[in-house]
Amino acid sequence: MSVRVIEVWAPLAGRVELEWSPVPGPADGPPEVRREAMEPADGGWWQLALPEGTGPVDYAFVLDGADPALPDPRSAWQPAGVHGPSRTLDPADLVWTDDAWRGPRDGAGSLGAVFYELHVGTFTPEGTFDAAAAHLDHLVALGVDVVEVMPVAAFPTDRGWGYDGVGLYAVHDAYGGPHALARFVDACHARGLGVCLDVVHNHLGASGNYLSRFGPYFTEGHHTPWGAAVNLDDDGSAQVRRFLVESALRWFRDLHVDALRLDAVHELKDDSARHYLAELSEEVAALATDLGRPLDLVAESDLNDIVMVTATGDGGRGMTAQWDDDVHHALHVALTGEAQGYYADFAGAPDGPHPGPLSVLAKVLTHGFLHDGTHSSFRGATWGAPVDREGLDARRLLGYLQTHDQVGNRATGERISALVADPALQAAGAALYLLAPTTPMLFMGEEWAASTPWQFFTSFAEDWLADAVREGRRAEFGSHGWSADDVPDPQDPATRDRSVLDWSELGEPDHARMLRWYTDLTALRRRLLGSGPTRLADVEVDVDEEERWVLLRHRPAGGEPFAVVATLGGPAEVPLSGAGAPHLEWEPGRTSVGPTSVAHRCRSVSVHPLGPA
Repeated sequence: MSVRVIEVWAPLAGRVELEWSPVPGPADGPPEVRREAMEPADGGWWQLALPEGTGPVDYAFVLDGADPALPDPRSAWQPAGVHGPSRTLDPADLVWTDDAWRGPRDGAGSLGAVFYELHVGTFTPEGTFDAAAAHLDHLVALGVDVVEVMPVAAFPTDRGWGYDGVGLYAVHDAYGGPHALARFVDACHARGLGVCLDVVHNHLGASGNYLSRFGPYFTEGHHTPWGAAVNLDDDGSAQVRRFLVESALRWFRDLHVDALRLDAVHELKDDSARHYLAELSEEVAALATDLGRPLDLVAESDLNDIVMVTATGDGGRGMTAQWDDDVHHALHVALTGEAQGYYADFAGAPDGPHPGPLSVLAKVLTHGFLHDGTHSSFRGATWGAPVDREGLDARRLLGYLQTHDQVGNRATGERISALVADPALQAAGAALYLLAPTTPMLFMGEEWAASTPWQFFTSFAEDWLADAVREGRRAEFGSHGWSADDVPDPQDPATRDRSVLDWSELGEPDHARMLRWYTDLTALRRRLLGSGPTRLADVEVDVDEEERWVLLRHRPAGGEPFAVVATLGGPAEVPLSGAGAPHLEWEPGRTSVGPTSVAHRCRSVSVHPLGPA
């Protein structure tokens, strides 16, 4: 066995010691903990070679003699939690059977795939990777291509969303740790499912965040909603950028994931000549070439600017795709009528270019964004940039009806199925985004109109942090008219438990019916749209604000032309010339249409083949 070298970047320390001990076997007693001085190396690095033949060890760093010893910022394994020692992990110890894996959709990658966002901790009552893997066949039958897993980087205690992670290289141990993640990814690949991992590079959580003790990981030169920004352009930023880039490459290389979803990239403040995202994109592209399979980066950005998905050679950030919240907002307002906060602009205005929510929806479905260089009243500024409807591959935008953000960041975590009385409205929303040219994404349980809410929950051990989060949530929603008593306590274990999917609902008729609808839609999407690039210019949308109907005509270049007819306010006469008998309709037997019809008496939602333009 080769000599194991432990390294750490700690330029702020004048002295670094390593506390380490062999990982004990099942029959061993407590191991002897050794403390040894590390040797300084160039650029603020410190290193120590362990004795030849040393096996796995638990280890931590003592900076300038100060206790307690701190975990490794690049730790791959935190079996004792984010405050405990790190444990070495040899990637060769992870077991794989996916040697023949070429990537999602047999090497086509994530563009245009059907994404499915899930949270490991609430996808099943057990809240582990192994328990989640038992439901993968459900996702295959549904027509999912890529499983998007919410953050699994190590975060404090056991319950949480994962966006307060502090161990960016480690896998949350309550979910099963790195070996369980490897089993989950391997099981996905065995079923033809790609895996997209949600990662957070824009901030770290408040508990267990020791990075500032080691080096200049943060800068006061920029600020974010979480405080000082991650240091991407100040003194010491070169090593911080490498820290982030190498964490991303590790997920692809060692854990075999296929894509990363990058949280809130607009909060990655970087005035460098070469933006961090462009650097990351180019490094990931190089690794994809080495591995011989597609690797994708999906950005969450609220900038409404396709520079995010423009190639780095053309001055862009090089992301494969980006989330498009405008699709959600437009659908949500059209279906629910809510118009508070950032939803206000999506309700339209009688004296504006979009007199109502359906005309706003038409703009978003044909142009990608509502705010594409137009005024946003919520932001009080001009927002976004125009979209090239002809040139942009519309698959680079992800559209959705629900996400963890838009459900969980409501006061009580209601899903769309709890906000609209008629399930046909949800069926209409599903058809409009699943058959749009954008890449679609479902949120777990959406496909069967799950009755369980999805609420915000935490399990912080520090009273001050628990109280701050609890009171912050109550104050935030109190300002929007909610009673503080209605806001669930994030720290209460019952809040998490209420958010767990109830898989027994699949046996109930109404839930089973919605599942069939979603399954039919994903199959129809695959048939009608083909697998190549799509364009926003290939979509036309007509609406009637008074009669409350939407008619979407889509003529994809690589597929079959079709129309989606949705009435959101009851039966209506919808002009539909040149359409054939429906491929799919929500209420069979309630519609009648022939190939020469010029009007379609539609009760809810249906999808029809179209003749020549």
